[in-house]
Amino acid sequence: MLLAADVGNTEITLGLFAGDRLLAHWRLTTDVSRTPDEWAAMLTSFLTHAGHSTHEVRAAVEASVAPGVTEVLAEGVELAMGLRPVAIGPDSALDITLDVEEPHSVGADRVVNTVAAAALYGRDTIVVDFGTATTFDCITKDGTFLGGVIAPGVRTAAENLSLKAAKLPATELVPPERVIGRRTEECIRAGVLLGTADAVDGIVRRIKEEWPTGDVPQVVATGGLADVVAPLCKEIEMVEPQLTLLGLKVAAGRLGLKW
Repeated sequence: MLLAADVGNTEITLGLFAGDRLLAHWRLTTDVSRTPDEWAAMLTSFLTHAGHSTHEVRAAVEASVAPGVTEVLAEGVELAMGLRPVAIGPDSALDITLDVEEPHSVGADRVVNTVAAAALYGRDTIVVDFGTATTFDCITKDGTFLGGVIAPGVRTAAENLSLKAAKLPATELVPPERVIGRRTEECIRAGVLLGTADAVDGIVRRIKEEWPTGDVPQVVATGGLADVVAPLCKEIEMVEPQLTLLGLKVAAGRLGLKW
C-alpha cells in the first residue's frame, strides 16, 4: 500500500492507496507541536481503524508547504512504518514542465495538482484549490504549469475579519440562504462565501482571456472548502476533493515507487 500526505498550512490530508484505488483518507489540523512519536501513534491508529496495518504500507510520499511539520511528520511515518516518505516538489522528476520564471519556488501542492490534472484529464485545466490560500493553477494538457493566481483563502479571510473587527464574531462557513443578511453571521457568510465565489468566477474569466493555447480550459475545484464554494460559482465545472492525493499517487508511480 501507498501512504500519501498532502501537508498544508491549515490542514493535512492523508490517503491510503492499494494499487490505483484510494482505500481511505483522513483530514486533520496542521499542528507543529506534535512530536514524531505522536504522529506515529496517530498514523497507526488511523490504519488500524481502517482495518489495515502499518506493515502493509510499502511506500510513502509527502508534498508539503508547511516546513515546520514536514520533517516531524516524515519521522513519524518512519517510526510507524519503517520507511521514509519521498518528498515531492518542483525538483522531482515527474515529466511535467514548470514554465514560470522561478520554477524552484512553485509550491509542492501546485506541482502535484499539475501532475494530477495532466494525468487524469488530458486537457487544458484550471485547478482552483481552496486551502489556506485559494490558488488557481493553469495547466496544459501536456503537463505544463503556466503559472496562476494566489488569493487569500476562504477561512483565512473569515478569520482575519473577526480578528481585526472586534464586534464581528467567528462564523461557521455554510452557504448563505440570501445575499442580504438579517443577522451579523448571515452578513459575514454572504460576504465571505459569495464574495469568494464571485472573485473565483471573475479571475477564471480573466485567465481564460489570457489562455495561450487556443483551447478553452476546463475548471476543476479541489481543497477543503471546494464542496461549499463550488456550487456558488458559475465557472467551476467539477469538484474533485482528492485531486492532490490522486496526484501524489501518480507522482509516486513516476518516481518508480512500488506498493
